[in-house]
Amino acid sequence: MASILDILNTQPGENLVDKAQKETGEDKNSITSALVMAMPLILGALKNNSEKEEGAKNLEKALDSDKHNGDLLEDLQNSNAGKITGEGAKILSHILGGQKETIETTLSTTLGMSKDSISTILKMAAPVIMSLLGSQKRKDGVKAEGLPGLIGSLMGTSAAHDSSFIESLLDKNGDGKIIDDVAGMVLGGGKNNKKGGSILGGFTGGK
Repeated sequence: MASILDILNTQPGENLVDKAQKETGEDKNSITSALVMAMPLILGALKNNSEKEEGAKNLEKALDSDKHNGDLLEDLQNSNAGKITGEGAKILSHILGGQKETIETTLSTTLGMSKDSISTILKMAAPVIMSLLGSQKRKDGVKAEGLPGLIGSLMGTSAAHDSSFIESLLDKNGDGKIIDDVAGMVLGGGKNNKKGGSILGGFTGGK
């Protein structure tokens, strides 16, 4: 199964970027960079939740609903932006909880984008990811206990690196170093000295 970031090279991905541009006024390159960071993050938070029995059952119920049956991917261009962000706000509140504010601030600082723009992009990305998961879940006949594996496969070959990024953002230690860590892992040159380059570099061909 392809990595979540591969969706950005598809028509639904292009439609997502176009729609986010209309809503935020940001340029497409900035939006793409934000999605490169945000989508693995959202996916990782879903994976964390799905690894607990109750979380897996709740996610299974959500993915089985008509809301996330894959239709959004097919008609994203014509979908109402307000409805997408409204649904996205609910998803993010559920999976990120009190971390949402910190994550928005971190991404805003790292990318040099307004917090409002980051918030909108996150809210638009979340339903797309849920729709993709719901569609694949139906196709593969995945049950609650198989969701961590399904989500892990969607994280693609860079899953280990993405997980490091996610763990930093969702870190509950409160060491005050989240922004520096994220900047290093996403843009390269961080103090973690992990092999494989930055997440952003990996997506753009290592540049």
